[in-house]
Amino acid sequence: MGRLYDRLFRPLLVLCGVFALFSAVPSAYASPFGQGVFGADVPFGSLTSLTIALGGDVTLSLTPSGSDFIGQGSHTLTVTSTDVVGYNLYIYSPSGTGMTNGTDTIPASGNSSPAPLSTNTWGYNTDASTNYVGITGTPALLKNALGPYKLGDDTTVTYGVKTDITKSNGDYTVSVVYTAVALNY
Repeated sequence: MGRLYDRLFRPLLVLCGVFALFSAVPSAYASPFGQGVFGADVPFGSLTSLTIALGGDVTLSLTPSGSDFIGQGSHTLTVTSTDVVGYNLYIYSPSGTGMTNGTDTIPASGNSSPAPLSTNTWGYNTDASTNYVGITGTPALLKNALGPYKLGDDTTVTYGVKTDITKSNGDYTVSVVYTAVALNY
């Protein structure tokens, strides 16, 4: 009954490929004259840019908590965009929502709004609290950011897990996809 270590994801950053899952995504252009944001330092009349930078994989080291083990870890995503309107950031796990270690699985929490984790579940939040939401297999809005972010806009995603002694030792992994979509109102 040694210390358990859970490795959480090998994140996949998808910008263009995920758009095929939605209906046609129009090109995002700078706002026409008279419809932009006054004083916004963005290109006029050209395509806007949108990029995501990820702070790396997240590792959760579990520690005893009563009869259970709990762990928490986070990373920071930086979205850089010259879109005047802003962007939406989505999160999901298309290839399964459970963290797996061989045949052993820790399922995603059933929480659809932030709440404490049940035993043998994992989840995420953006406020670094002990309340989590379970990830889904379809894109869920993580953040709606308004305005250009040519110097980058950070979002810290915190992951947590709560498990009991019945789970086997080892590395548990899950793939998480983040998608940033420029707003085009």
